[in-house]
Amino acid sequence: MDSHIDSSMEKYIGKLLDERYELLEVIGAGGMSIVYKALCHRLNRYVAVKLIRDEVPEDSEERKRFQAESQAVAMLSHPNIVAVYDVGRSEGNEYIVMELIEGVTLKDYMKMRGALSDKEVLHFSTQILKALSHAHGKGIVHRDIKPHNIMLLEDGTIKVADFGIACLLSDDGDNSGETIGSVHYASPEQARGGAADSRSDIYSAGVVLYEMLTGELPYEGDSPEEIALQHLSAMPKKLTDHNPDIPEQLEVITLKAMNANIDMRYQSADEMLADLEEYRKQRSQIAAAPEAESGADHAEELEETQKEDYYVVKWDVAPIARSGEMTEENYRRRVSRSRKVSMLSGFFGVLVFLVVMFIVLWQYWLRGLFEDPVRVEMPNFVGEDIERIEDDPAYEDFKFVVETVIDPNNETGTILKQNPEAGRHVTKSPDKIRVDLTVSSGLVMVEMPDVVNKDYRQAIIELEKLGFKVEYEIVADPSITKDYVVSTFPEAQEELMVGSTVYLKVSGGPEIKTVTVPVLVGYYEATALNRIESANLTVGGINYVYNDDYNAGVVCWQNINANMQVEERYKIYINVSKGPKETPKPTPEATEPDTPPEATNEE
Repeated sequence: MDSHIDSSMEKYIGKLLDERYELLEVIGAGGMSIVYKALCHRLNRYVAVKLIRDEVPEDSEERKRFQAESQAVAMLSHPNIVAVYDVGRSEGNEYIVMELIEGVTLKDYMKMRGALSDKEVLHFSTQILKALSHAHGKGIVHRDIKPHNIMLLEDGTIKVADFGIACLLSDDGDNSGETIGSVHYASPEQARGGAADSRSDIYSAGVVLYEMLTGELPYEGDSPEEIALQHLSAMPKKLTDHNPDIPEQLEVITLKAMNANIDMRYQSADEMLADLEEYRKQRSQIAAAPEAESGADHAEELEETQKEDYYVVKWDVAPIARSGEMTEENYRRRVSRSRKVSMLSGFFGVLVFLVVMFIVLWQYWLRGLFEDPVRVEMPNFVGEDIERIEDDPAYEDFKFVVETVIDPNNETGTILKQNPEAGRHVTKSPDKIRVDLTVSSGLVMVEMPDVVNKDYRQAIIELEKLGFKVEYEIVADPSITKDYVVSTFPEAQEELMVGSTVYLKVSGGPEIKTVTVPVLVGYYEATALNRIESANLTVGGINYVYNDDYNAGVVCWQNINANMQVEERYKIYINVSKGPKETPKPTPEATEPDTPPEATNEE
């Protein structure tokens, strides 16, 4: 979407749609719609609202596409597709209410990073294909898959967005010769103005894969027509010609997805996913092979060492002879020798103690009395590579204490923060100068464990220990014990970025019971939490807000009205009052009295 914002877009800021969605600010704009950040007053959460432009005619093709998007996205519910909460029409304005995404587009990410590693490409493309598999399973073709329409969250989760030109597979697809989709990513059938089906999305996904792996588009030209012609008749440059280190299997998968002959491509997203999964398994086996070989070598070496020890450590031990009784002279000699040894041991013990004390005092106190302190200006390490500065002899007087954090926006080993900060002067002590560094670990990938058929509470603990975020929902399932995990997304053994969200489906037994939502407003926070748990519900979140009507610590809002029937473990969100917001007191102006105070005389 175009980031340019004009005054006509801002006129709706502050407008309340259907007495629920308050439009707060413009966050994007396209040819036929404007996207606003909005506040949903009913659920007290921020959302994105896509509003059709006023100037779009009532019976226009653009309005029909907007309505088609409303119908398409309402049918979709998948972790890798931007969630849609609501669609509606208010005072002639059609709108779609969506999940508010805090992240960057995949296009922007590639501009920052260039060509991506095969690990990143595998991670991102798997999620894109899963989103397409879900959409295609609902009979929906996106028709405009490109990095600009793919959002990347901080935790590495991919969200496919903008189904603005999506169509149902049952549609005739009469485009009147018009090319649908962005020309750099459009399939040959789209380029010639023909009908698009699910395999057209796979072609576009293949182009996205090509760009992620090489950092370049397969076809460029001076005009859209020239680029479209290349999609129809040209062969893309081999990926390994761009970079010989690109895995051959990924190249094969990419070029198969981009085959100009629609019947020679992958015929479904699941088929392409299967090949990506096979590559992932082979990649894991190759990575594990050196470790296994090293382990085998170590075992063999240990066995040989043990054999050597067995043959070398053979001692001939002579039996201890019994001596006769000790004579008086021998006894006196032994006592005298023992006294001398004790005196010498005591003398040397005191001497060692004095030497150690002198070294400690000199190191930490006495030397400072004879030497002038040296002040050193702290260099700027932020942005540098940790290995480079640790190996640099210029920094041999520094002791680096490193803490790693996950930061997909920076390369592994990049220094993000330092303490003391650059430019500060510190005293050079006899020991090295300590510098605390925060270093990016880049993309940390962890294999998803198998938690199906485990108690969901234990599963959550296990997943959170690995660094994942967890969300779950209760579903009816007669075959799985109540409170045990039915399924996970992603599935077991898939590699995920640390910080990713894992979605669990948890059995509620053969039937999910409904419970009554208790009254929470007016109760203190601790009491309200007990009432939620006692009703077999779950605390979804707590928000602390200023409120003139309730004392601090008292619940002033709940997302579900009291006495309503909801499913067991339904998430309840509450607002807790922080009391009335304090109004700053005006500062009294300093004024001089008109007349000086009367003097008092004390007798």
